This record gives sequence, C-alpha cells and structure tokens, in this order.
Amino acid sequence: MVYADWGDPQRTLAVATELMRAPLKEILSTLSAALADLVPHEALVMLTGDCPKSANWGHGDAGLTGEVTTAELAMLATQVDVGRPWWGRAALAGAARPVLAVASAPPGSAGALLAVVVSAGRAPEPEVLALVQQLWDLATARVIDLLPGEVPVDMAAPWIANSERARAVADATDAHIATLTALLGVLRSRTLEDGVARRTATDVAVAALVELRATDEDAQLPPEESLQDAFGRLTDMLSLLSRHGEVTLEYSAPGSPRRLIPSDIARAARTTARGTVLTMLEQGGVERIRVSWEVGETELRTVIRDDGPGTLAAEALAVHRLTDRVVALGGTLTVDAVPAWGTIVTVRLPLAAPDVPRSDPLSGLHPRELDVLRHLVHGHRNRAIAEALHISEHTVKFHVGRILKKLEVRSRGEAAALARAAGFPAAASLVH
Repeated sequence: MVYADWGDPQRTLAVATELMRAPLKEILSTLSAALADLVPHEALVMLTGDCPKSANWGHGDAGLTGEVTTAELAMLATQVDVGRPWWGRAALAGAARPVLAVASAPPGSAGALLAVVVSAGRAPEPEVLALVQQLWDLATARVIDLLPGEVPVDMAAPWIANSERARAVADATDAHIATLTALLGVLRSRTLEDGVARRTATDVAVAALVELRATDEDAQLPPEESLQDAFGRLTDMLSLLSRHGEVTLEYSAPGSPRRLIPSDIARAARTTARGTVLTMLEQGGVERIRVSWEVGETELRTVIRDDGPGTLAAEALAVHRLTDRVVALGGTLTVDAVPAWGTIVTVRLPLAAPDVPRSDPLSGLHPRELDVLRHLVHGHRNRAIAEALHISEHTVKFHVGRILKKLEVRSRGEAAALARAAGFPAAASLVH
C-alpha cells in the first residue's frame, strides 16, 4: 500500500481495525504488513516498559532481531521523544543501520519504542513519519489493552519502575550526561593548554566509548559484590566528573570492605549517586561534593552532600528517575536543602527485598485492573474510566467484573473500600 492509498478512508480504517484486533503476539507482524510499502524494512523491534517478562520484542529478519540487545534499544530511546519520529543511523545488532524510531506513551503505559530497520537509506516524507507515529500509538494502546490478561503484577518490586527499560534508559542517559559534563570541564579548564586539552578530551571520549561497549558489565556481575569493589566502581564512575572540572569530589568509603552486599543494591546505589551528583552540578554554585556509604545490618545508606546554594528541590531528581529506582527496591530518598548552606541527599536501600504478605488482596490483580481500581477508589464511572485509560466502556466493564471476582466482593463500593484498607492507591509505584 503506497501513501496515496491511505487517503481512502475504508482502507485506512481496515488497517486500523486489523491492528486493534490483532492478538498480542501478532501486533508487530500486523504492523509490519501495514508499513511494507510505506517504509520498506528488514525488521521491526520493540522495547516496552509494560511487559516485565520480555522488554524486547521483534519481527522480521530473525538473524537481525535475535541479535538486537535491550541495551542498544535503550540507547536509541534516549534520542527519541514521544510523538516525534526520529530518523538516522543507530547501532542495532552490533552494527550501524538506517533506522526510523517512534515512541509512544499513552495513559496507563510505561512507554514503548519501535525501531524500524529500513531497507533503503532515504528518509521518509514528513506525512509518512506522522502516519507511522499514529499507527504506533494504536499498536501501543493495543498492547496495554491485552497485557492485563498476560502479565501478573509483583507488588514487591514495582514492575514499571523496576523494568529493564526504565533502568537501562535512565543509566544510559546519565552516562551520556556525565561524559558531556566531563568534556565541558576539560574544554573550560583554565589550567590546561590547548594541546593538552585536546588530548585530555580525546581520553575522556575514549573512556566513554569503552564504558558504552561494556554496557552489559553489570548484568554479568555475580549476585553479590564486596563493599570494596562496589564502592570502587562508584568512584570510577564519578571520576570523570572531577578530573578536570572545577568541583572537588570527596569520598568516604564504608567500613568492613570485605563484606558482601547484593549486586542489585550496589548498582542502584551507584547509579543513584551519579544522578544526584549530576543534579547538584546542574544547579551551579557548587565547589565541593562529598559522597559516603554507610552499611548497617539491614540497609545501605548513601549520603551525598554539597556546598551549593541549598535550593535543590526533590522534583529535580525526577529528571534522572532517581526516586523510581529507589522505590522499586523498597528504599527511600530524602532531600534536605538549607539555603546558603547546601543540600544533603540521603538514600536508604534495604539489603533484602521487601516481603509481600501472601494475604494481600490486591496481589492477584493485573496492571490494567489496578488502573481501573484506582479510578473506582475515586468514585469514577465507566465512561470516565474509559476516557482516562483510552479503552472502551465494554473493556472497563470486563475489568470491573474481574476485579469484583478476584477480590470476592459484590459491588464497586466494596472493592474501593477493600483497596483503601490495603493502602491503595497511596503507593507511588502504582501511579502512572
């Protein structure tokens, strides 16, 4: 189907209908058929934050889709804004390829990225880009509409905040920002001659490329790390930011260097510390930052203190998704800013995953059922819920029926009361 054919309402609606009726496993193949003439391609690859079982889906050339990594897609996602198609060359399956990428994040979704590995190198026309975006919006809506019947919720580790996509995208973004900050520090340095500055900037760029190629390093770590190794990784991660910048970074290593802690906790502590340091640097007026780790019997506490203006707001940390990452592991993050004295950010991470009572009445609900229940708690009717979640009233009725059955109650009011008694929806991890 060429683009001119999309001017025929019947054919356009036929494609949309096929897409919205497609089973979960056939959404990408249905979309691929629709795009065949618009954007000739070798494969479609999808990165979704809505499915913790598999963040990376593919259709097309099996030799290509089978080699595309979640880390590559996460890096691509940092270049793409929701609703604004991106065209260029991107590293997928270990090689630079011409790619059309679109992102969508309708209500109730953690967001999804589509990478179209095109056959020809010419950029699509603007009207084609807009059409691909609309089709992807439909496909994403279809995915989240079907996932409630496919994916159970683990309320011990919020599946949105703790998804591989959320972590990889946030970590890749922070690493990119850290590299640029280090390069700017070199170029602005008043103590380096031009030739030395160029060589130093090259060293920084090479170090960043090495880190990029070692994206899977954390995934290969053993289940536990010694405190000495874990804190050493943190100082290495932050070293570029202070090597030639105007801000001095100080470290206070934890005691008991040989003690082992879970690698997931160590990794979260490192990335949270880096994001916090970057946020502190962005506010300006900072000359010194001190980073310390303290380990108790049940938690790892990270304290990052600056001597800046003391005006840092907790909302600033949301840019790096720091709170999401901490909450996903059952931890807490607090910001104590005192004007003219500086800011202290304290992150507490439990050394063991939080237990979930098996009697929790909400533990058997799926993600979309939790979304609907949140609206029931607020007294919303079916039409309002359908509009808010971009689904049909019939689908809302279906979800309400399943909620009543699973919670073993007879009315919407009883379901809402039971949810309130269980503490829902106060938990931030369940709010999109």
